[in-house]
Amino acid sequence: MQSQDVAQRHAPASSRNQDPAVDVGRAEAALVEHYPRLVRLAYLVLPPALGRGRRVLTAHALAQRALPRGRRQHALIPAQSAGRDGDAGYDFVRLRVLRSALEASEPRKGLPRLSQLPAPLPQVWGLRLFPRSGGADELALDQKLSALSGPARAAYVLRGLEGLADDDVRKILKAAGVTRTESALAGANGVPAQYALLASPEFDACSLQARPTDLMRRRQHTKAAVAAAAALAVACVLVALPGGGWGPDGAAAPSYADNPAAVAALDPAKVRRVAPAAWKTSARTDFSVWPARGPLTGDDGLLRRALAVWARPGATVRVSATPGTFTGGPAGPPQLLYAGDVDAARVVILYDGLRIARYAEPRDGTEGAALDFARVDGATGAEASALVLGRSDGNVRYLTAPWVKKAAGRDLTKPESAPTALTLTDGVTSPLVSPALRAGDCTSWTVLQLTDGSGTQLSTDLGELVPAHLTAGRPGSAGEASGAEGLRAWAPFACSLAAERAAGVRGVNAWAFAEQPLPDASGAGQWVCTRAETWRGDGTAALAQFRTPGGPAGAVVAKGTDTTACGPRDPHVLAGVLWKSSGGHWYLLAAGSRGVTSIRSSGGVSAAGQGQLLVAKAERGAQAQLAGTLEGGRRISGLR
Repeated sequence: MQSQDVAQRHAPASSRNQDPAVDVGRAEAALVEHYPRLVRLAYLVLPPALGRGRRVLTAHALAQRALPRGRRQHALIPAQSAGRDGDAGYDFVRLRVLRSALEASEPRKGLPRLSQLPAPLPQVWGLRLFPRSGGADELALDQKLSALSGPARAAYVLRGLEGLADDDVRKILKAAGVTRTESALAGANGVPAQYALLASPEFDACSLQARPTDLMRRRQHTKAAVAAAAALAVACVLVALPGGGWGPDGAAAPSYADNPAAVAALDPAKVRRVAPAAWKTSARTDFSVWPARGPLTGDDGLLRRALAVWARPGATVRVSATPGTFTGGPAGPPQLLYAGDVDAARVVILYDGLRIARYAEPRDGTEGAALDFARVDGATGAEASALVLGRSDGNVRYLTAPWVKKAAGRDLTKPESAPTALTLTDGVTSPLVSPALRAGDCTSWTVLQLTDGSGTQLSTDLGELVPAHLTAGRPGSAGEASGAEGLRAWAPFACSLAAERAAGVRGVNAWAFAEQPLPDASGAGQWVCTRAETWRGDGTAALAQFRTPGGPAGAVVAKGTDTTACGPRDPHVLAGVLWKSSGGHWYLLAAGSRGVTSIRSSGGVSAAGQGQLLVAKAERGAQAQLAGTLEGGRRISGLR
């Protein structure tokens, strides 16, 4: 166990060195620590005309070129004082990244600058890399930023991503070589201040999706490749002729297979539609009995484009998938769940028995179409009760199962508060605040509450197509989190759900496994284990959390990944924390679940005790390893 200092976890960091010069080592440390942020900054400032794939590689190249050459120290300029907590190393590399990105945005006669050349490194052969797709808001913001000049984009990003005041933005832009700083700020003012969207996966050039390039041609010998290229050129001419080509299929790539099953899967007339009342007589409560809903279920053109893009997404289609989800085309005609207008997009949701596919295109065309996938194999009941239709303006809309009678939103951090009713129109909810889109400190966590004939369930948006089902109780016998006891168990630990965003989470359970009297008459501490199960099976995460009396929220003190602890296969857990009492004394606190008969600590703190709780005096900063014994003699180790 890596003991953690709960009393000091929010204390201010020690003041950093304000030396007016930066050496290579300091710059490198800043680059390594803030690399994802620097790459995101470069990606946002680079001209969108490069294309998403080239922008990704160029952003990485600019960040990696930001280190100064040689071992000498480099003087800082006044503009670099506007940094992150006074980190001069970060200020230095940020300015170099920004300057290079702006140079790449400027048209130039004669020989190009180094930043305008194709990135020599990094290079990826045989794959196209691009960030995960966001929602309609991110797409709209990207389009608005693309219309700005490079300096105006930089001003907007420095304001939103870096949180800088306009005076600091002027200084940094001037240091980066921008002469018309006021014009840049004025241009940035023309785009709505949706700064929280800059933290979206849409603009994260370090969390990428990969698609193959031309697999067929890469497998052939040189002579066969030349022949294939010639055939492709002829095909491109043919598909451009009237009556065929790209028109009917929108943003899909050219067809490459005439397999009968593949052709049937692309025929909108063969899409499966379930009768509206089928769920009432079926023994199943999964997506297979959802009827087709939405005002555009009869739009064959829209369905044809959605099916074609699913089978062969074109280069401009933004494709995302939950981890472990296959993104290939359907094996046969899929089932239609929804087709209609959602905010600023036309949306189609399809189901092939294992996956949900969501196709979205702007209302005014197909440029910027998006395709999202999620695994749902084995989903039933509460897990098959809602899907995300779209996200916009910090809100999310859901499509609910036909058996859902009522929908509401509630703040998981306030168990005593009443839920807020949502309207249901043909299964579509009114907008609900999405915690997946929130940036900054967590002060609330809004979840979806659905009521059907069997009871009430809670689910939460974690940035994916299928909301995660929330439960509470001992693993193997956990119940719905919507009850009074479940709400109280979740309330102090709701914000820890942010750690599970975009991880393919199927459900999360909260288990209050111990309550521990604290020394120095400090009351009693609460121990809770939250475990996230994934659709793919691996990647599970168990978090041991500890809350002191009167504390507004719990603190994560240990984490286990791909472990059976705290789960239905092994409903046991052991964790510890270094804690400072109100009297100023330090203690090692450890707790195990029911069935733990003894706990032993070694390393920085040597102690042992009987039962499921252990308290031992310790020194500040001490580290210890925990081991426990269960009834029957089996030994378990503490989560780390």
